[in-house]
Amino acid sequence: MAAAVGRGGARRRVLVASLWLVVLPLAGAASAAALPVVINTWAFRKAAETAWRILQLGGSELDAVERGCGQCEIDQCDGSVGYGGSPDESGETTLDAMIMDGNTMEVGAVADLRHVKNAIGVARKVIEYTKHTLLVGESASLFAVRMGFPYEDLTTQKSLSVYSQWLNQSCQPNYWKNVVPDSSKSCGPYKRPEKVTYKEEQTISQRSVHNHDTIGMVVIGGNGTVASGTSTNGAVHKIPGRVGDSPIAGAGSYADSTAGGAAATGDGDIMMRFLPSYQAVEYMRMGTDPTVACQKVISRIQKYAPKFFGAVICANTTGSYGAACNKIPGFTQFHFMVSSPLLSQPTEQVVDCI
Repeated sequence: MAAAVGRGGARRRVLVASLWLVVLPLAGAASAAALPVVINTWAFRKAAETAWRILQLGGSELDAVERGCGQCEIDQCDGSVGYGGSPDESGETTLDAMIMDGNTMEVGAVADLRHVKNAIGVARKVIEYTKHTLLVGESASLFAVRMGFPYEDLTTQKSLSVYSQWLNQSCQPNYWKNVVPDSSKSCGPYKRPEKVTYKEEQTISQRSVHNHDTIGMVVIGGNGTVASGTSTNGAVHKIPGRVGDSPIAGAGSYADSTAGGAAATGDGDIMMRFLPSYQAVEYMRMGTDPTVACQKVISRIQKYAPKFFGAVICANTTGSYGAACNKIPGFTQFHFMVSSPLLSQPTEQVVDCI
């Protein structure tokens, strides 16, 4: 079982490189509750600090989510968020993002966004200036320009190097199957064979802890108002046009001010099929502890994809929070950030995978 998250129960603190790292208590202990609270995936400390600062300065929960996730876009967090990372099969970096208002249930999202760096900012504008929920592709970029965002190149020398190296490795790994030429041995272009013979393939994540993909954030204000959001540049070497879980409401994140919020990270192609963020919030609505809600969501996916790479963070409207992850080789613990009045500073926490 994953270790329960928070301050309740036995725990120890380790100071590593001037950062607080909380090693979480044994399963069964509930997190202490206090508002406001900011929780985000991975040890993206500057994102957590930015979101918390916005709240302390009187900004709204949506402001905190937008600025927190936007900080990761600026910092290119682990190369998996923002410009200059995760080139697709054609070498281009594209962005996905969403933001959700748990009071009104409004969602703004963009997917396959090109030539605009501030994806979560554009997503916020979808809420504020349209009656739509999701804009995609070059049309989303044109909308962004109308909203005043600069149109610029998302490619960097690093992303070009990643792309070049992938080409030199016969385009391995990639996301094709049942095509000719054999996608496991050579580059494309691929096409459907004249006589289709489907290979039995296990559902195994191509993504790993070394290729984590998303900042997901949940912010709950002092009055219990919930907002959530995500930002990512998606799966490296993805087929152009691919959209994962991050910009999909209920998959990448979900917010409901009557229950709580959740966000997911990992192999979006698998996780989005289960709407894990929505499901976790519904568990919390029924009174389930956030840690247990996260664990139940992970267990549900495990039944169909036992080797998937992924994690979920959860927080309810009292400020109690939790997280869970699927245990696979190379990924046995999940690190995430928490900010709350009970902590002296935004704090990195760790949960054991199940």
